[in-house]
Amino acid sequence: MARSIGRRELLQAAAVAALLTGCTASPGPTPSPSASGTDAPSEPFTFATPAPPIGLDPAVIAELESWRITRQILECLVTTDPETGAPAPALATSWTQSSDLLSYTFTLRQNVTFHDGTPFNAAAVKANFDRWFNFSPAFRAASGPLPFTGVFKAHADAPTLSLFKSCDAVSDRQVKITLTQPLTGFLQALTTPGFAISSPTALAAGTADAADQTSAGTRISRYALHPVGTGPFRFKEWATDRVALEASPNYWGARGQISALTFVAFDQPQARLQALVDGRIDGYDAVTLDNIETLVRKGLQVVRRDPFSVMYLGMNQAVPILQNEKVRLAIAMSINKDAVIRPFFLEDTKPAAQFIAPKLSGFNQAGGFPAYDPEKAKRLLSEAGYKGEELKFYYPLNTTRLYLPSPEKVYGELSAQLTRLGLNLKPVPIAWSDGYLEKVTSAGDHAFHLLGRYGTFADPDDFLAPLFGAKTGEFGFFDAQLFSKIDRARSLPDGADRTQAYQSINAQLGSTAPAVPIAFPISAVAVSNRVVNYPTSPVLNETFNRVTLKTS
Repeated sequence: MARSIGRRELLQAAAVAALLTGCTASPGPTPSPSASGTDAPSEPFTFATPAPPIGLDPAVIAELESWRITRQILECLVTTDPETGAPAPALATSWTQSSDLLSYTFTLRQNVTFHDGTPFNAAAVKANFDRWFNFSPAFRAASGPLPFTGVFKAHADAPTLSLFKSCDAVSDRQVKITLTQPLTGFLQALTTPGFAISSPTALAAGTADAADQTSAGTRISRYALHPVGTGPFRFKEWATDRVALEASPNYWGARGQISALTFVAFDQPQARLQALVDGRIDGYDAVTLDNIETLVRKGLQVVRRDPFSVMYLGMNQAVPILQNEKVRLAIAMSINKDAVIRPFFLEDTKPAAQFIAPKLSGFNQAGGFPAYDPEKAKRLLSEAGYKGEELKFYYPLNTTRLYLPSPEKVYGELSAQLTRLGLNLKPVPIAWSDGYLEKVTSAGDHAFHLLGRYGTFADPDDFLAPLFGAKTGEFGFFDAQLFSKIDRARSLPDGADRTQAYQSINAQLGSTAPAVPIAFPISAVAVSNRVVNYPTSPVLNETFNRVTLKTS
């Protein structure tokens, strides 16, 4: 006990001692290209990540480390304001919404070109939206969950089910996107990398809709090995453990100070920490509790993000015993979330009793999932008639996720709690690089798995619709009433009715427990003292042309 308390006190000391520490730092002014405003970026910068990317086509690979890199290369029509989180201009300078709430007309930024020289215009935007809408059933079946599907539900082969109707070029500098019904989170959704605009020339050259390559156990296209966008950095090289980018010489916005940006993967937290201490890298993400003491002692900087993710225990109702509601509720009641959080997550990580992140509409402080009650859990499991069937528990190895800092340790604690409940578990460890994400989000024999949802835009729909808005291989359940309630809530205007609708959905999830929310994790970045400002973002909208460095 004394050891645990001491480490947490060290974390609190870090919040005082580290120069950049604090909940999501307010970013300073966007750095100009140089003090004189004329010099090109000239500083190299190396950033360590917990895992290499899976693929660099953000419309297909919706994974944190892949999106971290593609945010530097590709841009969306709309971005998030770093101060308010509201939608802000990016490749679109302005937009208007029709009176019937079904269409948006975007005015596009002029004099922008893709890194391959292709002009950015309305035709390019239309080509991207048409591509996403027309993803074939075979391509979708071979891919993981697609951002377009998560937002718009369906594609061109099922137009009556899709919320997307069309994208039309009004002129060379204007596009009109038409929906089939109002979608309150539409603009927020467009801020995510899944809707970043790629060069149509590069998409065609890279046969972007042919998944004929393999990366981390996942099928990807040749385009996903070499993306082309309009962002502050352009792609240079992808080696085994690193991705190299370089400042785009013709970027339309502030180019910043970094000329060569390298992302290098270290799957162990201690390896990332040591690389920073040794000066081999300039910063790293996914600071763990075990890192804090050394970071404080060495006087290195820690920048925390506000919580905007939920870590959960997944349950797959394709496994027959988990179709029993009493079994799932018994599992939810048997988990002591504090015992999972305190030893392994950063300070201020809170237990989760729902899947909507704090500060979003629909969040209810009372939660909705049953409280910890191990005795009642055992009675429910007995009433359900569980007879010791073996249940496979999948968990990832050799990775740190921002929502899951120590997967093996979290698995150890949760499996011990579920074993005490009376479950017969079979551990199934899978390296993240061996396709863990694809295995647990696809249909299979996984009874339990560890995963999380990192919010990518500020709307409760981003948490609930991708997880529980339709039948998936991850959870294997069908609940027409729940799916209908999620559909209705996403189209309601912001206000009391929408908040109440999401609170009702939370209550229904809590009463049936298709999965169990465990924590709203705090995540943090560590950087060297050459960094003056690292502008964090709860939704990870962190582009490195906005990083400010000391100048000699």
